[in-house]
Amino acid sequence: MGVGKQIKMAALSAVVEKGLAYLEKDPENNTVKLLDMIDKVVPANWYKPQRTSMYAALSDPNSNWSLLAKRIYALDPGVRQAFFTNFISNASLKGSVKQEATREKYNCNAPWAILLDPTSACNLRCTGCWAAEYGYKLNLTLDTINSIIEQGKEIGCYMYIYTGGEPLVRKADLIKLCEMHPDCEFLSFTNGTLIDEAFCQELLRVKNFVPAISLEGFEEANDSRRGEGVYQKVMNAMTLMKEHKLPFGISVCYTSRNYKDVSSDEFVDKIIDMGALFVWYFHYMPVGQAATPELMPKPDQRVEMIKKLRSFRSTKPIFAMDFQNDGEHVGGCIAGGRKYLHINAKGDVEPCVFIHYSNVNIHDVSLLDALRSPLFQAYHDNQPFNDNHLRPCPMLENPDRIRQLVKETGAVNTDYQDPESVDHLADKTVQYAENWAPVAKEIWAEKHPELVKEDEAVSA
Repeated sequence: MGVGKQIKMAALSAVVEKGLAYLEKDPENNTVKLLDMIDKVVPANWYKPQRTSMYAALSDPNSNWSLLAKRIYALDPGVRQAFFTNFISNASLKGSVKQEATREKYNCNAPWAILLDPTSACNLRCTGCWAAEYGYKLNLTLDTINSIIEQGKEIGCYMYIYTGGEPLVRKADLIKLCEMHPDCEFLSFTNGTLIDEAFCQELLRVKNFVPAISLEGFEEANDSRRGEGVYQKVMNAMTLMKEHKLPFGISVCYTSRNYKDVSSDEFVDKIIDMGALFVWYFHYMPVGQAATPELMPKPDQRVEMIKKLRSFRSTKPIFAMDFQNDGEHVGGCIAGGRKYLHINAKGDVEPCVFIHYSNVNIHDVSLLDALRSPLFQAYHDNQPFNDNHLRPCPMLENPDRIRQLVKETGAVNTDYQDPESVDHLADKTVQYAENWAPVAKEIWAEKHPELVKEDEAVSA
């Protein structure tokens, strides 16, 4: 990356920091004033649609985005300021300079976020959980995780997300890592049952750790998969987080059985009332020998999820994300290091938290060498896997692509309990992909007619 662009990015980062400090003085009145100032200094076409939408939303004090902003500014000030600094200045601005330099120098992907499994151990046994494939006795040591973070920062990654297993089984080490890397933001997917008063006090102290608590719907739906009594423990965890003015979100796996529950206004209003600032929806993935393919949503059910989540974005004071249906906002599949990668509790470096195949282990190679390994390079060279970004995944919607990627690179399955061949994995999604393709095409054509016309012109 050129020196000129680095200087511009540094200047932009400084402006952002000053703007955030300005907001702290009087967030309710200074938000729109800050947007006015931004309009005067940035190029006229710089993210113009987004700026226009943001201005319109935040100018209305009763809009869902204004209400969300008020909820954010009700958080503990130190935690809020650390989040803004680490997430916006470090991960999104400072980090992007290094990421782009890495991509240009090494002709490989450079991730915005790294997902880590501190442990494969878990205090629950949830039905259909893919993480159980790894067994329950694997761990990444504190030194190994620290090394991954140090290497990650060298290539521009300041965002680290813990998966598992249950990451909070390793509470003490995770807090220690927050202390060791105050310039990074840490998020953890967690079942929430280990969040207590002492842990909340630690989060207030380190300031850079945000839980995303798993919830599968209301009590009956949630506990039918996660176990009796888990729902009430999650309610208690959210109550504690809200009382301590700590940020947290909700992680939802939607299936053919619970999609109505988790996409209902009642469910979203409930988690907002409990204090959640974001909700991250994940499509059920039939990974592993013990997977349940019938849990994959039917096409009409997936369409319903798309409609509901898009409506929430204009009506609910919560930030809603959909891992499978928001591909159009990020250019398709984000795995393989394009935006993120996954390192399991044994150290295998995988392109995706749902794709359990690898060529390398972090104990044997550097993070940069992992990004240049055969499977990761295949992701780099073949993304996007489909021009229709409602069909982003090489496994779920384009099963022949995952067969090709794994076989051509010689990647091996990292399921240590019951290894699964790539053909067994892909065969489970063939019918799903065929059923979804025409529906996705219709939705894509309606929303992006200009892209469909371009594709037809090229084909002709």
